[in-house]
Amino acid sequence: MFLMDDTIQDATALIIDSNANSRSLMSAQLRDLGVGTVRQTPRVKDARVMLEHQTFDIVLCDYHFDVSDTSGQDLLDELRREGLLPYSTVFCMVTSEATYAKVAEAAEAALDAYLIKPYTSANLAERLASARLRKRVLRDIFEAIENQDFETAANLCLARFEAKGKYWLYAARIGAELLLRLKRYDDARSLYEAIIAAKTVPWARLGVARTELGSGKLQAARRTLENLIGELPDYADSYDLMGHVQMEQGELQEALKTYQTAATLTPGCLLRLQRCGTLGFYAGQRSEALKMLERAMSLGLRSKLFDMLSLVLIGLLRFDAKDFKGFKYAHDALSAAIERAPGSVRLRRFALVFRGLSYLLDRRVGQALVVARELSEDADSGDFDLEASSLLTALWIRLSSQEVELEEMLPILRELGVRHCTTKASTEILVAMTEGHLGAAEQYRGCHHQIFNVAETAMRYAMRGSAKAAVELLIQQGEITRNAKLIDMAGLVLKRHAEKIDGEAELTQRIEALHGRYVKPMAGGPTKASRATGGVALRTAATAPA
Repeated sequence: MFLMDDTIQDATALIIDSNANSRSLMSAQLRDLGVGTVRQTPRVKDARVMLEHQTFDIVLCDYHFDVSDTSGQDLLDELRREGLLPYSTVFCMVTSEATYAKVAEAAEAALDAYLIKPYTSANLAERLASARLRKRVLRDIFEAIENQDFETAANLCLARFEAKGKYWLYAARIGAELLLRLKRYDDARSLYEAIIAAKTVPWARLGVARTELGSGKLQAARRTLENLIGELPDYADSYDLMGHVQMEQGELQEALKTYQTAATLTPGCLLRLQRCGTLGFYAGQRSEALKMLERAMSLGLRSKLFDMLSLVLIGLLRFDAKDFKGFKYAHDALSAAIERAPGSVRLRRFALVFRGLSYLLDRRVGQALVVARELSEDADSGDFDLEASSLLTALWIRLSSQEVELEEMLPILRELGVRHCTTKASTEILVAMTEGHLGAAEQYRGCHHQIFNVAETAMRYAMRGSAKAAVELLIQQGEITRNAKLIDMAGLVLKRHAEKIDGEAELTQRIEALHGRYVKPMAGGPTKASRATGGVALRTAATAPA
């Protein structure tokens, strides 16, 4: 028996391959190299769940699966994007000559190792030993990240990049990711540009676009992405980021087309299927949305990558079609999820939406109205986000179609609008959920204009030298509306003009209190912020899945 290193006998490995002979061969090879425990599975669906619930030191994964649209690369992208693979895991892709080009593109960054079939045990040992060595060489960086000492980790990465030390390119990518997390956009851009100058790689060019997006330069990000897509039309991550830019600009239909292209390039990707389905729902393409969402449900309902929002959207679509059987199936799936996570506030709200719809299907309008009011009472909570507001809107709109007078509906929706109309994208999502109800749609658009008029007035104050008046206006309106855009602007204006403003400490305290209570990322859907397109997932205690 040949031992790759002194800890290999304590290692656990997972083999993912649809071919039984290949699995048997790889298992024997790993045992000959000294790997202590080897597990195997023929299906990506099962592998996804195994990797989410157990840590493996080594994963050998075939690129192509005969019975699945999901490739090994798709699986790796999803797991890394969601931060479900620890740094210690070596992920090795196995591929044929025909698909070598695709894998080689990602090998420098996303893959720890790759092997071309046919290969020998010596080839396998060499690739795994090299990958495990890289993990050990960069251990100080990984440990700093796991301790959430991001400044130290970023500085270690920069030092390795500047010295062109061992594995400098990989360290540079992690360093740029950390700089983005720290909102040091100019430093991140400089690093990405230095990487491009040293060695042109697609993820570095995508990183430049990410720094432009993070800095609020949407048009610059769009130009960068258009050039990248023109040169590399098969690079799916660039479409993800372009769709994000289009969403920020309120172009739902264009964003949907872009996300559909990404989903076509990676047909088995749960995340992209759900993103397309969710955005298709908002954009009014309901039959396509249902197809995408139910396909995602069949592929990975028990996966941590499956967003339970998909079940609620399926429920709404089945409700509108009067499909009792399909509605019940989605409802039962959500009930099972709640049993696994009984303390989830988000799932409890989803359950209320389903309960209200169930009452409407049974023509028990009075009980449905009670549920809508119960959910509305929760709308003052700090964590009642855009997603919850959109679903509450959907429930009230369906109640209003039952030929009952609902004088309370529009005032409730107005409260949701002044709070959550923060961007063109958020406004368009809320408008989409009104299902063509003119009064509700016009009210949401009016809320959007109201918020942006306040923001413009504050900016005029600041430009005319009345920065304190601008901050006070934004804080006052932020307290009334609880709108995240106004609260964020108050902090930015105060930071920029702090030296000219008396009572800066007190204003800061008020802004921080508002920010902590009301500025929350959307829990799920196409605007979910936890996924860094084109980036390395930085798994930390704060971002690890629940």
